[in-house]
This record gives sequence, C-alpha cells and structure tokens, in this order.
Amino acid sequence: MSTSVTKTVLTRLAGGVALACLLPVALAAQTASELAPISVEAERPGQSPTGPDKGFVAERTLTGSKTDTPIREIPQSISVVTRDQLDQRAVTNVGEALTYSAGVVAEPFGFDPRFDAPIIRGFSAAQSQYLNGLKLMRGTNDTTSIDPWGLERIEVLRGPSSVLYGQGNPGGMINLVSKRPTWTSFGTAMVEGATFDRYTGAFDFGGPVPGTSEFAYRLTGLARDGNTQATDAKDNRYFIAPAVTWKPNADTTLTVLANVQHDDGSSPVGLPAQYTLYSNLSGVRLPRSTNLGDPNFDHSRNTIASIGYEFEHRFVDNLIFRQNARYLYQTWDYQNLYFASLSGDTANRGASYNDETYGTFTIDNHLQAKFDTGPLSHTVLLGLDVRHHTLDTLSEFGTAPSTNVFAPAYGVAIPKNVWYASKVDGTLMQTGLYAQDQVKLDRWLLTLGVRHDWASAESTTNYPLAGTSAVQDQSDRAFTGRVGLSYLFDNGLAPYVSWATSFQPVIGSDYLGDTYKPSEGEQYEAGVKYQPTWFKGFFTAAVYDLEQTNVLTTQLVGGVSQTVQTGVVHSKGVELSALANLTEGLDLIANYTYTEAEIEVGEYAGNRPANVPKNAANLWLFQTIRTGPLAGFGFGGGIRYVGARWDLDSNANYLPSNILFDAAASYTTGPYKLSLNIANIADEAYVSGCGYFGCYWGNGRTITGRVAYTW
Repeated sequence: MSTSVTKTVLTRLAGGVALACLLPVALAAQTASELAPISVEAERPGQSPTGPDKGFVAERTLTGSKTDTPIREIPQSISVVTRDQLDQRAVTNVGEALTYSAGVVAEPFGFDPRFDAPIIRGFSAAQSQYLNGLKLMRGTNDTTSIDPWGLERIEVLRGPSSVLYGQGNPGGMINLVSKRPTWTSFGTAMVEGATFDRYTGAFDFGGPVPGTSEFAYRLTGLARDGNTQATDAKDNRYFIAPAVTWKPNADTTLTVLANVQHDDGSSPVGLPAQYTLYSNLSGVRLPRSTNLGDPNFDHSRNTIASIGYEFEHRFVDNLIFRQNARYLYQTWDYQNLYFASLSGDTANRGASYNDETYGTFTIDNHLQAKFDTGPLSHTVLLGLDVRHHTLDTLSEFGTAPSTNVFAPAYGVAIPKNVWYASKVDGTLMQTGLYAQDQVKLDRWLLTLGVRHDWASAESTTNYPLAGTSAVQDQSDRAFTGRVGLSYLFDNGLAPYVSWATSFQPVIGSDYLGDTYKPSEGEQYEAGVKYQPTWFKGFFTAAVYDLEQTNVLTTQLVGGVSQTVQTGVVHSKGVELSALANLTEGLDLIANYTYTEAEIEVGEYAGNRPANVPKNAANLWLFQTIRTGPLAGFGFGGGIRYVGARWDLDSNANYLPSNILFDAAASYTTGPYKLSLNIANIADEAYVSGCGYFGCYWGNGRTITGRVAYTW
C-alpha cells in the first residue's frame, strides 16, 4: 500500500475515531446546564465490577481502585473488553482480545501460542499481567497464556499501578477477570472450526446447587486441536475451570476458583529479513507457511494449575473485609530450533532447551470503610499483600544442523550438543502495605493512595559447563503513590488530572559490585471521561507524560563497555476511545493512539523504543437486527491500523505500517447461534515483528465458524 494511500486511510480513520470519541463529550459539555440532574452513581440492576456485562460497555471496576467504583471515577485511563466483545470477535488469546484497544500494541511479535506480551504506552506488559487482581509471575523465558474462554472480562489500567499492586512496569497492567458462579441457571456448549485445521469444543454452565440456597457453581472447559499458519506448528490446548460460591448470609461470601490448563504447541521460528521484511529488494518472499524449525523436534508443553479463593465479609454497612488468595503451579517443557543467520540460501540454526517449574502463593487482605467527616465522604482502603514465588529453571542452548530456507528438511537427527547451560534455583518475595482514600466533596472526587513495598530475591545460578556458580541476595524497598482529582458532572462528564508512580526491582549488580536499584516510573495524566445518561456508551480522551528511570544500559567506562543503570525512557501521547450502543443493536468500538516515545539516556539515546508505533487506530461496528423478518441476523466488521515502528531499541529494521480488515456475521434462532468471523480479509502480508532471531509474519486470512447452543 502506497504511503499516500496509507496516510489517507489513517487520516480518515483517526478522524472518525476522534469524532466518535469527542462529539458526545462536546455535546455533553454544551448541554450540561440544560440537562436535568441525573445521577449515574447508583448501581444499575445486574451490574457488577467483575461482570457479566451485557454489551460492550462496562461501567464499574475493581481493578482501578480495589473497590467497587464507577470507571468514570478512576483518575486514570482504564478500558474493559467484555465477554460479549470477546464472543462477537471470536478471539482465541489475550493478544487478539486487545487488538481493538487504545494505548496497546496487542501482538508486537505476531501470534505465539506460548504467551501474550502486549506493549502499553511504550512499555512491555509481559510481566504485568494479573488474574483476578493477583499477579501472574513469569520466568526469564516463559509467561502464562490464559485462555479467554475462561474470562468474563479483560481490563487494562494504563499508567503506573504500583500503589495498589506493587512492583510493575510504568506503562500499565492487564487484569484478567475469571468467570464466576451465578445465581441463575444457565449453560452454553460451543463447537468451532477455523483455518489451519483448528477445531475447538467448549462448554460453560452453572447456577445454584440443587437443594440449597447457599451454594452456586460454575464449570467451564475447552479443548482445542489445531495448527498455525506455519507448517505443522501445533496449537493444542485443554482447559477446565471449576468454581463454587458459598453465601451463607447477605454479609458473607466465599468463592473458590480453580483451573488447569495444558498447552501442547510450538513457537514460531523467525525467518530471514531478506526474504520477509526486505522481500521487495531481494525479489523473493518466503510464504507464511515456512517453518524453519522441525515438527519432529519442536515442542512447548506448558501446564498451569491454580486454586484460590475470594472472601468478603461485611461487619456493618460501611465496613467490609476482603481476602483474596491463590496458589499457582506451572511447569514448562520446551525445545525448539531457532534461526541464527543466513548464508546464501542456507539458514544456520541453533537449538534451545528449557525445563522450568514455578510455584506462586499470593494473598491480598484489605479493609474498606466508608464514613463522613463534615462535608467530606470517604471510602478508605487499608491493605496488606504478600507474594512468595519459587523457581527452578534449566536453560540450555546447543547447535543444530542448517537447512535450506526454501526447502526445509524435517526429521533430521539433532544430537543434543549444548554449548551454554544455566540452572537457577530461587525465591522472590514481595510484601506491601497500602492505603487509599477516595474523598468526595459535592461533585469533587479526590483519590489519594500511598504504598510501601519490601521486595527480595534470593537465588543460586549454576553454570554446569563452566563449573561456576553465582549467588544473588538482594533486597529492595520503595514508596509509590497516586493522586487524582476528578469533577463529576451530573450529566456523566468527568474531567480529571492525576499523578502516579511505579517501581520494578532490577536483579543483579553492576561492574563495581553494587546492587542495582529498582527502576522507577512517574506519570502525569489529564483527561475527560463521559458516560452518557441518555444512551449506553463510554467515551474517553487522555493525554499523558510518562518517564522511566534507572533503566539498564551500556556505556564505555575506562574504554570498556559496562552495564550501568543510567538509562531513561520517555513516553508521552494522546488516547481517544469510544464504546457505545449507538442505536438498538448497533455496537461501536473506536480508538486512536498517538505515542511519542524516546530513549533519552543510554546506549541508544535518541532512538525510538522497540515496537512502539507513533500512530495506531481501530474501528469496529456490528449491527444486530432485533425485529422484522431478518430478526436474529447480525453483521459488521472492523479496520485495524498499526503505524510504522522499529524492531529493536537499536532501531536496526524499520517495520512498515499495516492496515487489516476484519468481518463478522451471525444468526441467532432460539437457543442456537451461528457465527462466522474473518480476520485479515484481504490476506495482507505483513511482518509483525523482527528481532535477534529473524522476522515473523503476521497472521494471514483466518476464517472461524462457530455454533453455540445455550440453555
């Protein structure tokens, strides 16, 4: 697509997004004095901060404050992908779920069955993912990929969130909210077939336990057998999640949540930039099906099992105690070939082996109190959380035979010839004390939060081939905070300003032997949120200025390159977002993101951080016909634009922008629903990312057909 056409499409798409986002806000401001005062603070029937939500527009959240709060009262950007949106777009992973979100590069490395690694406001969120408000820990090489079939909603809190959740990156966090038992009986069974021979069966049912009024249950499960666009690269998954709620009285609730997920897949193998990113120069383009690994050798077997609970007890109307806890156990058995370099038409390869085991226990306790002091109304939260994470990992790299890039050979003997190995046994701890006060004075809302964390890392790393070892014993502590001020107009308009900080421990020590300090983030944000009182919608506009310091980088010290902690990364931008039910049955998603990011200090000073486009936008419309002879039919689609970006912090390769079109159609009759989704309708060939191990094609045209039966 030519540059002029791309700019024209982007301009029109961004203009449409801006209009969709700002027109209702402007209208609200213009008519603020004319509208009769209507409060939107009262909870509507059936609303819950954990779902289920009917339609695309969620109105309440726990993620933004750990209290049941309207989203418009959170002095920070937050977006919610509801269950209805996940179903309508037939998403299969968290990355896909976030492709129609603001401020997020959802799949910076393309599709990878092993993990989700979105980028938020220019910073990787791979290690800032949470399940039900409790952090999902990851190791050096692995991260969890929770199946969205088991989720009620996905929430993205943009900007620093350490004041409530402890250590994390400054760009933001992703909170995955599990499906929970309901007090109404229901059931869903679903079968699905998709491109690349992917077949899925799933179920979800629950309700009150027969014979009792105190217990409700839910059982959710999924099985998938399939491949990916690369030849014989698997994407198999088995998932089951039982849940039980005990509510002995109106003041006490205990919900037990468990799940087991086993993935048997393969990771994509990078391809030479000469025949992908620069195929227009070489005159030769490798097809997306090219697999430079070996299906007889490659595998990624990942098992996640967890059990936890959420307990709540109301002592009196204005005093509530909550305790959420979970133990998660994970094992990962992985071996895969990787692309190393190109010699003519020959791909030089290596072999990677990983055997990893993790165990994480997390508990979060907090007390919520509501009271007045004169004209001020307070919602105070006092909390203590503790996380204990153990890891036992073995990482090895070895040699592998080369292969022809145009005719890869499979089934060749690959002896295990390891040239590097490291074995790590360690424990990571975090303890945090936090306090928050949401203070209301008439229409003013002041949010104050402060936290102190103690974090420690104790580990032993053995290098078997070298016969050496290294011991790490590191302790860090940090204060973080948040201050936000909002004004809540009666018509749903809520302008706000906020300041927030974050910290993230950096494990290791410099060339002088001094332990690294935690990296720190600081953000200033201003914006406006609008939740109309006269139709269902949510519109936001935000500007922010975000900086991370104490970033590891390299510099010459006495003529020798050394790792030092002087790096600074700066990101600032604008985000516009709209979610709405415009008319009966017409759903809208519209987002525009402008990001100005720069590495200000460090080895790559002046460069743009990896995989951060300056412009991104998306638009989705779906019409469901409610009445008449075509009642039950639905149709729509979307457009996604991701701007040009650099592959690495070194800015080695420039990745061109891409525009993708999606479509969806459905028909509901009685208890049956048939749906068809097509992603990347035009089968646009684009490189989703490049790195040290080659470049990766984005997914081509993907067709998904689904039949669901509900009762």
